[in-house]
Amino acid sequence: MRRLGWLCALLLSWAATSVHAHEVRPGYLQVQEIGPDRYDVTWKVPANGEYRLSLYARLPDGCTGAPNQGSFAGGAFIERWQAACPGGLVGKSIRIDGLSATRTDVLVRLERLDGTTQTVRLTPENTSFVVTASPGRLEVAKTYFVTGVHHILLGVDHLLFVLGLMLIVADRWMLVKTITSFTVAHSITLAIATLGYASAPLPPLNAAIALSILFLGPEIVRAWRGQTSFTIRHPWVVAFVFGLLHGFGFASGLNAMGLPQREVPMALLFFNVGVEAGQLAFVLVVILLERAFRVLQVHWPRWAQLLPGYVVGSLGAFWTLHRTLMMLGVIR
Repeated sequence: MRRLGWLCALLLSWAATSVHAHEVRPGYLQVQEIGPDRYDVTWKVPANGEYRLSLYARLPDGCTGAPNQGSFAGGAFIERWQAACPGGLVGKSIRIDGLSATRTDVLVRLERLDGTTQTVRLTPENTSFVVTASPGRLEVAKTYFVTGVHHILLGVDHLLFVLGLMLIVADRWMLVKTITSFTVAHSITLAIATLGYASAPLPPLNAAIALSILFLGPEIVRAWRGQTSFTIRHPWVVAFVFGLLHGFGFASGLNAMGLPQREVPMALLFFNVGVEAGQLAFVLVVILLERAFRVLQVHWPRWAQLLPGYVVGSLGAFWTLHRTLMMLGVIR
């Protein structure tokens, strides 16, 4: 894995622009039919500290009803109101104004009187959707799967931790064991937190996740110098322990949507599958790049070989300091 110095340099510039990638949570819009052409609307707007993002839920033209003043709760600004939409919503468009100017996404859930639901993920590139008459369960599953993939691929801190593990482990079997251990651990806490059996406050959790990355920096350098430590001898144990923390981080993204209880099992399953698919894709890309450099006999200078360990440690230190200061209210 020593041939990945340039990749870490790219990660450094990518991550430097993504400091708030995990602090900004997804939005959640729930539209529940309560009578003919009448709907209860709940709109959870992502917040950064005490400031709501400039996102606005827009029902189709002709709908009446306006949001209440709203309030902050659980890292989001929540608005509720009742809307009357003559002729119903089928075939009409719901959109999120301001979404194209952000880096977040919004999950929209429409529940009808007959119990059927339509769940759609809106992104900065796709800010609206058309309400269908009879959405299938496959569409709902796909939405949560794609949300999981999106969450891990934008989770620079999670991916950097995985990369750090890969830089420590040289043996292929041990790498499989280590990545599997990390996967099992964060799947456990993702399930526990999503089902409501445990929780972790977000600010200290984010700081602890950053600290896990900082922890790997010196271990990478130690491994490359031919030294040893408990982490180098048993990386799967460290991956499991820190994986429990990262699982709470994944759960915060899913729980922030405020999902109805009966939809949690499907959301948990396919969101987790999406996270694992995105993580596996990242691992495969790194392995293929390393293999390509080996076949092409690309030779890197000494400083480039050492760069990955220092990038992981430096970013871990920066995030730890930044998130701790945010937790203490020193910066916003």
